[in-house]
Amino acid sequence: MTDEPGILILRNPIAKADLARLVKRWFGDMVKYVVDVERGVIAIGGELHADAEEFLLEDGSRQAALGGANYYPEGGRDRCIEYTSLINIRPARGNQGMEIEDQGVREQVRRLTFALIGEGGAL
Repeated sequence: MTDEPGILILRNPIAKADLARLVKRWFGDMVKYVVDVERGVIAIGGELHADAEEFLLEDGSRQAALGGANYYPEGGRDRCIEYTSLINIRPARGNQGMEIEDQGVREQVRRLTFALIGEGGAL
């Protein structure tokens, strides 16, 4: 295990070197992340989406405002985001499955992903 942080909270765009480090550290081709669509911040990294979710909750996020996704840098602009996570299963919020079903929330996740993580591409 390294002394470098395994999860980062992004309020500004992530440096490409930090993104590459997180991708390599956790899964090799992707990194898990959680978006707070109300506050416009992202927690990126960790083995489970629940790990990043916990970071955001401790930082002041509301659980109802969080959505989990996976970022595949090599997927390019159209395939770099996978809107799937166990934390997305929230029947009380109308989300029955692991994928973010609400198109408005998906668009917010996409917008924040492109602004803070990137639009896909080689690291």
